[in-house]
Amino acid sequence: MQGNDTAERWTRAPDKGTGPGRVGVTVISLAGLLAIWIVAAALTADPQILPQPWDLVQPFAQALASGELLYHLGWTLSRVLWSFALAMSLGITLGLVMGRYEALNRWLDPWLVVFLNLPALVLIVLCYLWIGLTEAAAIAAVTLNKIPNVATVIREGARALDPGLDDMAQVYRMRRWTQMRHVVLPQLAPFITAAARSGVAVIWKIVLVVEFLGRSNGVGFQIHLYFQLFDVGMVLVYAFSFIAVMLAVEWLVLQPWERRVRRWRD
Repeated sequence: MQGNDTAERWTRAPDKGTGPGRVGVTVISLAGLLAIWIVAAALTADPQILPQPWDLVQPFAQALASGELLYHLGWTLSRVLWSFALAMSLGITLGLVMGRYEALNRWLDPWLVVFLNLPALVLIVLCYLWIGLTEAAAIAAVTLNKIPNVATVIREGARALDPGLDDMAQVYRMRRWTQMRHVVLPQLAPFITAAARSGVAVIWKIVLVVEFLGRSNGVGFQIHLYFQLFDVGMVLVYAFSFIAVMLAVEWLVLQPWERRVRRWRD
């Protein structure tokens, strides 16, 4: 009886009623980060190096009221969305094919390794040199940087597909698209979610580098401008504004989507 009681205590689900909860933990964690910033700024005692958080309120309001902040945020977001859509669609296709067909995987795997280890900066510079300082070159550079990561994650998911479900689809003579929709994609959903979450985090950072090097608008361009002016405050305003947007995407879109596709595990 004692052994059964011990096992029950270990396997019992944790009490979800205790503790601050998911939102509370997030707020406390961000408050701790803010406190570290305040202490660091106080120790520095130089707003030209690290201003206090409240010192950014006025420049943020001015940039927002002038429309400059929203204009450059819009350009960066459009590049992120285009690059994300292209990288995910091409990466999922490539990863699925490589995971399902081992002969093709042997031929393409060396290419994947090369692009995985090719520095993002090199690929950005090459795209600008080959295509020119154009919007197409910027989006192509970001997309090519992310496709190998997506393909790698999806390939592992394709290798983990249940062969029994494939046999079932053949027995019921499912059409290829029907099998893809009802058999393959539901199994790949956790892998697609993982690739999407990491993809957004990586893509927007590469977009800023692309804008820093060769665009005339966007958050990266503004950071480059204020870097040349040694204006730390405006660099932080643009950086944290875009971080706030991406956190909203993470919390309102990606995390709910991830919980939805993982509900069958609960």
